[in-house]
Amino acid sequence: MSSALRRLADVLHEEGGLLAEATTSRNPRAEEEDARHGALAAAGPRAEGREDDYALIVEAVREGYLLHYAAPRVVTGADRDLALLAGDRLYALGLANLAELGDLEAITELADVISLCALAHAEGVPALADAVWEAGAVAVGWGQTPEHAAAKAAARAGEAGAAEALLAASRRGAANVAPGH
Repeated sequence: MSSALRRLADVLHEEGGLLAEATTSRNPRAEEEDARHGALAAAGPRAEGREDDYALIVEAVREGYLLHYAAPRVVTGADRDLALLAGDRLYALGLANLAELGDLEAITELADVISLCALAHAEGVPALADAVWEAGAVAVGWGQTPEHAAAKAAARAGEAGAAEALLAASRRGAANVAPGH
């Protein structure tokens, strides 16, 4: 399990309650998932000096997303109703932690990730959700570019090619990302 996911499990265990009971400390699914979105955001200049915080924040929101739409990595023992509530809690946890850091730009970006992913899933376009996550993680770490904003607007409008535009914007926005991210 990546360090960001281990930290997330620790935070949830410390909170106690049903969510803590549904949280695993070690999970084969989490070992397969490399927590790359958090690492990608943490690699950007906006996260400098707070890399661990940004990795945890992005992975908390990502886990919330996975609880809603896919297979979670950390909160694996929740029934469907608890999973939805846990997902909402993790969205809130990530956004609240960004508020504590005073990063309104990243709050806006992750809120856009949440809403655009919901739209992508409602429209049955999971590839768009994947692109939204990639581009969103880059924007959290590097900041939003005009190209990224235009690609998000295209996604909101349901335009063909929005996923590709988001991925292209993320690649250019994080041109200095180390290989493998």
